[in-house]
Amino acid sequence: MRTELVSEPGDADRPNEDFASVGLPASGQGGSVVVLDGVTPPKNGTGCLHSVPWFTARLGGALTELTVSLPDTPLADALSLAIARTAEAHASTCDLSHPRTPQATVVVARWSPETVEYLVLSDSALLVESPDGVVTPVLDDRLSLLPRSALATDALVDSTVRNREGGFFTAAADPGVSARAVTGTVPRREVRALTVLTDGAARWVERFGEGDWADCFQLVRKEGPQALVDRVRTLERADTARTFLGRSKTHDDATVVFVEF
Repeated sequence: MRTELVSEPGDADRPNEDFASVGLPASGQGGSVVVLDGVTPPKNGTGCLHSVPWFTARLGGALTELTVSLPDTPLADALSLAIARTAEAHASTCDLSHPRTPQATVVVARWSPETVEYLVLSDSALLVESPDGVVTPVLDDRLSLLPRSALATDALVDSTVRNREGGFFTAAADPGVSARAVTGTVPRREVRALTVLTDGAARWVERFGEGDWADCFQLVRKEGPQALVDRVRTLERADTARTFLGRSKTHDDATVVFVEF
């Protein structure tokens, strides 16, 4: 098995709000990859004493442990348990009912000798390659389907579609959100490799249109995750007219994990 992981902050003066891990149990049977993209908080606060990196580290760490130690527990249930555990860690000090309480997108893939399970919540991406080279993206597209008018940067407007029916969902303090995730299982024999990307790395496809998901996968396979992040940074710096970036931040945290069985 080959694994490669790169996670780079969008701004050297700010902490990386992404989380990524590869869990390999001591038994040598199976494993998991967990990737979270923390949601940058608004300037007017989140009702929480803790930073987004604190939250993603807590949630990501719990989810990594649970996916490995409870291999028979469905991924949605593991995410629910991880959210509950994280919420309990700061419920006594923070307002977890605040609409912008620390939160994150989630991608989890877990494999055994027989199956590969997956879970995707919000706009990070999972790419699955079959033995014949076909790449299938697994996406939660609810955010991309919303009209631009619903995605204003104002936190009050944003909170009307975030974790709301008819909007999109992220992992925050409600364990029930795990039921909103895109989940599935495929036979292990039908999977040759996986790539997981936060949206800061997926910009190569989604913002800049440099290729499709299959092209992106082959770039990561041949040149490695760092090559994809480097290309995204070059494209971001070149977009001085903000033709592709629009109102979004120039550089976003970018995480890429590659797993080849």
